[in-house]
Amino acid sequence: MSDSDRGPRLVPLPGSDRGPAPRAVAANEPAEGPVEATVVLRRAGVPASAAAPAGADPADLDLVVRTLTGLGVEVIETHAASRRLRIRASVQTAETVFGTRLGLARSAGPDGEVLHRHRTGGLSIPAALDGVVTAVLGLDDRPQARAQFRVAAPRAASHGFTPVELGALYEFPADTDGAGQTIAVIELGGGFGPDDLHTYFSGLGVGPVDVTAIGVDGAQNAPGVDPQGADGEVLLDIEVVGGLAPRATIVVYFAPNTDAGFLDAIAQAAHATPTPAAISISWGQSEDQWTAQARRAFDEALQDATALGATVTAAAGDNGSGDGQSDGGAHVDFPASSPHALACGGTSLRAGGGTVTAETVWNDGAGAGATGGGVSRTFPLPSWQAAAGVPAAPASGGGRGVPDVAANADPVTGYQVLVDGTRAVYGGTSAVAPLWAALVARLVQALGTPLGLLQPALYAAPQTFRDIREGDNGDFSAGAGWDACTGLGTPNGEALLAALRSSAAA
Repeated sequence: MSDSDRGPRLVPLPGSDRGPAPRAVAANEPAEGPVEATVVLRRAGVPASAAAPAGADPADLDLVVRTLTGLGVEVIETHAASRRLRIRASVQTAETVFGTRLGLARSAGPDGEVLHRHRTGGLSIPAALDGVVTAVLGLDDRPQARAQFRVAAPRAASHGFTPVELGALYEFPADTDGAGQTIAVIELGGGFGPDDLHTYFSGLGVGPVDVTAIGVDGAQNAPGVDPQGADGEVLLDIEVVGGLAPRATIVVYFAPNTDAGFLDAIAQAAHATPTPAAISISWGQSEDQWTAQARRAFDEALQDATALGATVTAAAGDNGSGDGQSDGGAHVDFPASSPHALACGGTSLRAGGGTVTAETVWNDGAGAGATGGGVSRTFPLPSWQAAAGVPAAPASGGGRGVPDVAANADPVTGYQVLVDGTRAVYGGTSAVAPLWAALVARLVQALGTPLGLLQPALYAAPQTFRDIREGDNGDFSAGAGWDACTGLGTPNGEALLAALRSSAAA
């Protein structure tokens, strides 16, 4: 047998090991192609600076393209700035080139059972690409993330707030409306229709809002008829952002719910022109359910986004300190646990007479929803959290505390929205990420400069937050200062703007 018959010489791809999908059952049919995937390359030279992120070395890009095409892999697209290639191959070629076996399995997705390609164990890559390729995502296209929202029971529907009311309660800066700013929203399913948006925003009195949909990796805006499905997430995000920053341009990126699709949406949003003031992410999954290569690739994409000037807001999860895992331990949600994401936790808010009367940690009890929060097992404590009092890391290498900030998330005190023609009250930390994205856009509008990685400035200005000191999310309790339930607390937008102006002047 010749060397060509045996295929290329392969070496292991670090961090690519993957366990079975949750409750996966092998399907009685073979996987069929074509297989599409995303290949991520190392950065050229030094890591990203505050001025600009480092893309792929042209020589590396050329090497990867030549090597893969020589092995029968089609390169669909290259993007040097974000260090990504989109590839297509038959199942057999993908298995040969990446040293794996791809079968079909049925497993639990966010909206029910899903049939998908499935792999376990690690990947390999051609030896010529050792150290050049850092991740291969999407060969296994299991659902990667879940939407972080909850729908209120009918009896609670009269207690919700409109986004406009929440903007007033959190004192979003006066004389700002997001004009001149772009807010990107990442979605992994569902869609929106123009009739819902016209009716909703007209009812709020904020007039027409500029909303555009962009498809990623073959996905598209696909509204359905289930207000408790993915449409609920999409419309909640858009209506919160548009209600609070009505003159901003909202760009919604629809991607497949896979690790590759999710990454590609973030990268496309971060490298768009103009750079968005904020990128809102309301989808996530316990960081244990990601491969190490995916976490690294996502964190680098978020680092790129902040280096380019975008602030990334991410929901901290709706399943308390356990984040929906069954081992009884504490877990945090990713990508919120990335130090380059502004992790958004949740509260239960009471108000009267236009002012906040009470605000506590959102926790509706076992199985009913509670804010995520805790300590990362994989990302180290960032320098800007060093004095925050984050509990000791549960495992070596971890330590980043989640969340950073909070806002109303309890479905009982949630957000009045319109989804597929149905009015309802939604909650969850997935409402907090777009709320903070809208606040960031209004701050950028007022300051005239992008904010990028906002956390250092926030942790230096704790006086601009309402400190939440009552409640718990399971393993962690609220207290004075930062805590692993609501972070620094909920915002006073006017005070935050003043602090940022003072910091810029200094």
